[in-house]
This record gives sequence, C-alpha cells and structure tokens, in this order.
Amino acid sequence: MNDKSKQFQRVAIASEISEGDKRVYSISGKRILICHTEGSFYAIDDRCTHDNGPLGEGEMFDTQVECPRHGARFDLKTGKALCLPAVGAVSTYDIEIRDGEIWIGL
Repeated sequence: MNDKSKQFQRVAIASEISEGDKRVYSISGKRILICHTEGSFYAIDDRCTHDNGPLGEGEMFDTQVECPRHGARFDLKTGKALCLPAVGAVSTYDIEIRDGEIWIGL
C-alpha cells in the first residue's frame, strides 16, 4: 500500500518506543509524533489543527491522541479530528519497520 514515489527515512530504533509510549522527532524540517499502541506504530504531525498545540505532550488513548491545550482528539490511524475544538485532520505518514528500525515515508 506504499506509494513508491515517497522517500522513506530512518527515524529510530523501534525498541526505543515501548508499547503505550510516544516520541517526537524532527524529520525533514517537520515535527512528527510517533506513537506505539495496540502493537502498531503510527506517525502524525505533532501539531493540533486548532491552535498548533504540541500533540506529543498530550495523552494517548488507544489509537487516539489528545491535545494538551484544549482537549481536541485525533485518530492516529487516519489523522481525523474526533472532537472540537479541532475540525481539521492532521497529516499522517506511512511507517515501515525494517530490521527493527522505524522508517517514515514523506
């Protein structure tokens, strides 16, 4: 399901992000939040579409992350805003695990 025109970039070692944890990385000038939950890794922009709040500082609930500023929640799989005050989706990125390393498609 990967778009072959995407450039994949190595970001981290998968074991650095334990189940239920998340980390923010700067990749090609973007702040991207990588979450490890329910046995999978997800990558989304580290900014709330409501007021650019840092999603990496928010709490994760199953496959959702909540903005610490005003409580907007986003689906980690689709980027869709799940509740107000955010109405716009955040960008999501393809992830591949290669030999224990996390690679992101930009």
